Amino acid sequence: MKIKEIIVVEGKDDTTAIKRAVDADTIETNGSSIGESVIEQVKLAQQTRGVILFTDPDFPGEKIRNTISEKVPGCKHAFLPKEEARPKNGRGIGVEHASVESIRTALQSVKEEMDEFISEIFLDDLLEAGLVGGNRARARREKLGTLLKIGYTNGKQLHKRLQMFQISREEYIKAVTTILQEENN
Repeated sequence: MKIKEIIVVEGKDDTTAIKRAVDADTIETNGSSIGESVIEQVKLAQQTRGVILFTDPDFPGEKIRNTISEKVPGCKHAFLPKEEARPKNGRGIGVEHASVESIRTALQSVKEEMDEFISEIFLDDLLEAGLVGGNRARARREKLGTLLKIGYTNGKQLHKRLQMFQISREEYIKAVTTILQEENN
């Protein structure tokens, strides 16, 4: 599987894992304090081939994703569910621990950012589905992020991410229904 875009990852181990799964070029951020030279590389990559942000499903990974997204608009995003980013034995979380199949699936489900989109999903919908507030909200958001392939978000970020990736009301309702049915079984 050949990827046209340049994939932005956090480090060398992520690059190794990506190259095991697909034929692609990467840019490594080398941590969450992204230097101006890395931003310039990402800008050039975006202009020439396009960019896919593929960071770890944790707080530093989200910070990197948000920083680059802010400075380089129009990036595509690949998300890896947390359970697929954990090592078989040991601690940590990251793209480097994912299987070849998990990486390929994430890259086949890339989401594109869109600024100009009027959402059909409202904050009241999120409250009604128990995605914000309440003791099950976090687990529900994790499942929703996996089902919609938009990654995990906190309550504040969820509505923005649903808008950014143009998730339709129909897709949203289908995913929420699935989550609620699983909880009732």
